Amino acid sequence: MNNWKIKLSIFINYFLFAILLNSVGTVILQVQNTYGITESSAAILEAFKDLSIAFMSFLVASYITRIGYKNSMLLALIIVTVACLGMPLVNQFWMTKLLFAAVGASFALIKVSVYATIGLVVKDKSEHISLMNFIESFFMVGIMSSYFIFGAFIDDTNPQSDTWVHVYYLLAGLAVLAFLLLFTTPIDESSIQKSSDEKALGGFSEMFQLVAVPVVLVFVASAFIYVLIEQSIMSWLPTFNSKVLHLPSTLSIQMASILAASTAIGRFLAGVVLKKVKWLTVLIGCILLAGALVLLALPLAKNLGTEAITGWGNAPLVAFIFPMIGLVIAPIYPAINSVILSSLPTRQHGIMSGLIVIFSALGGTTGSLITGYIFEHYGGQSAFYFSLIPMTLLIVCLIFFNKLSAKEEGKN
Repeated sequence: MNNWKIKLSIFINYFLFAILLNSVGTVILQVQNTYGITESSAAILEAFKDLSIAFMSFLVASYITRIGYKNSMLLALIIVTVACLGMPLVNQFWMTKLLFAAVGASFALIKVSVYATIGLVVKDKSEHISLMNFIESFFMVGIMSSYFIFGAFIDDTNPQSDTWVHVYYLLAGLAVLAFLLLFTTPIDESSIQKSSDEKALGGFSEMFQLVAVPVVLVFVASAFIYVLIEQSIMSWLPTFNSKVLHLPSTLSIQMASILAASTAIGRFLAGVVLKKVKWLTVLIGCILLAGALVLLALPLAKNLGTEAITGWGNAPLVAFIFPMIGLVIAPIYPAINSVILSSLPTRQHGIMSGLIVIFSALGGTTGSLITGYIFEHYGGQSAFYFSLIPMTLLIVCLIFFNKLSAKEEGKN
């Protein structure tokens, strides 16, 4: 199997979906301006994205080996191409909901397939956790790019302008290119399909049996809480920049790229560090640093003055410092995903990947809805201070997860 070409295809697909999925923060801000939507109403876009991810993952995870990893990814690319073309043609808020539902369902197919495919191209546990971090870091590069791509289509002189929807023509073109690349990339799935037939996997019943395993149960709680933290910050950072820091819309979106850039760097570095340092030590240290950054950075958002902010040069310090939280929370998600996958037999990776996607999606929706509610009723600073509560819970979950995963690994 030509592993380098498979890895390249995975990177490109992840890059495209990073742009589409994590444009939700930008779109939340823009629909408020263009369609006159309130914060609470705009927050529903996260639910359309994440609940469709969860629903589709539940449907396909148990049978992904029968559908085929490559076929699943090709289908996903077709769906998002059509949805992207529909966005500028319809140009209504309901179409925005439909777009994110389509993107979410398609990403479920992509992510389950990608996570399961990793097991086909790595040699051992250390390579698995390293590749997982590199892939997730490239995902963050896509997120970072999305802020500038969308920013290029926004008209600051007319906040109500709908020119930003034309970006979806470009994204549809990228989806077509991604389809062609994947279509010409051979992936040998025969060993997994054979194993699936021999083991006679029980579909949904096996998924429910797997989630009842203590180590898996604690893992999904950890994944849920982490994504709740990440998405509550990532999806609402452009709105925080605009409504709390009073940055222009384009600058609000572009400066949110600092979060994506710092997260990409953090995951890239973690791909190296986690080969040498125990993952639990790294992750708990990261969470403590993240909490300290919240407490140190958010007070800087008070008493900003009355000077008009026109660009990066006179943006407030907090706009640069707070997004650096991505650097320290970055290693958490790919590391715990790799630990749980590495502790299970390869034949269960497809089902486990589905559970990862489902509970990550539920965590993202919960985080965004809670943040949107707090943002509207108590202000942007209070919304981000809220992240300290799930950070504390996550430390507790990771300690239990470490103990249980060690026991599970000893059985296999």
